[in-house]
Amino acid sequence: MGKKTIITAALTGAVTPAGFDIPATPEKIAQEAYEAWKLGAAIVHLHMRDDEGLGTMDAEKFKKTIKLIREYKDCDVVINCTSSGDNRVSGGDPEGNAIRMLHHKTLQGIEMGSYDAGSFNWMPGGVFMNTPQFLQQLGDVYMERGIKPEIEIFDAGMLGVTDYYVKKGHLPTPCHYQFCLGVLGAMPATVENLLYLLDKIPAGSTWSAFGVGKGHMPIMYTAIALGGHIRVGMEDNVVYSVEEDGTKIKATNAMLIERAVGAVKSFGNECATPAEAREMLGIKPFDGAAVRKQLGIA
Repeated sequence: MGKKTIITAALTGAVTPAGFDIPATPEKIAQEAYEAWKLGAAIVHLHMRDDEGLGTMDAEKFKKTIKLIREYKDCDVVINCTSSGDNRVSGGDPEGNAIRMLHHKTLQGIEMGSYDAGSFNWMPGGVFMNTPQFLQQLGDVYMERGIKPEIEIFDAGMLGVTDYYVKKGHLPTPCHYQFCLGVLGAMPATVENLLYLLDKIPAGSTWSAFGVGKGHMPIMYTAIALGGHIRVGMEDNVVYSVEEDGTKIKATNAMLIERAVGAVKSFGNECATPAEAREMLGIKPFDGAAVRKQLGIA
């Protein structure tokens, strides 16, 4: 039996370049989450869009999407919800911080949540703000609700921030790190940078990685080769390939997941099931009947 590799499908994101078709409604996001699970993704990472197509932290949209996913009664995919899906409420003020974690504090069915472990200049748009106060509060919410933090690392200093909150008791261990490489303003998506970050995380940690845009392929293959896990999807990459004449082939979530599954298998690994991913990440086993009852699904 080969090593198990967890595939996370990041389906939507908060911002998409014009001209690309991403799932934007709860119905479409849930449908693509189900399709991602059928193709081999163990985790779906969820962002919401408002009626104008902009990223939103609307708890009602998260609630509706989670319920629609769980209405697929054969689907046990792990549900991971963002804490940073709307740059209009990411400024670090108390009101914005409360909006960013409202769904994690109040909704049933969320098993993982993103934890962006610091602030940086997300070029050229502005500052991606995650204040110390917000990170402490968010970590406490995750621990109180039994939500597994997905600690997103965009730059090396965020490892120190994570260590600080672990030592202060605001994050559980062992940690699960998601290395997010290739955002302009943070660490570029290079093999060398991934190796550097891996050398700094505590023994016993689990980790995953992705590269944004053209960094997608080298980081995906390197992560698999090094024994880590991977994230793919249209949040991070909307181009599948580039032809010799420069023509860009637009990606779909299904195309990206299918390629990731093929990459995992080409290394002699196996795609982890949601149950196996939960065991590896320390998430409690899934009880579909109980979850559907919590969500009011008949």
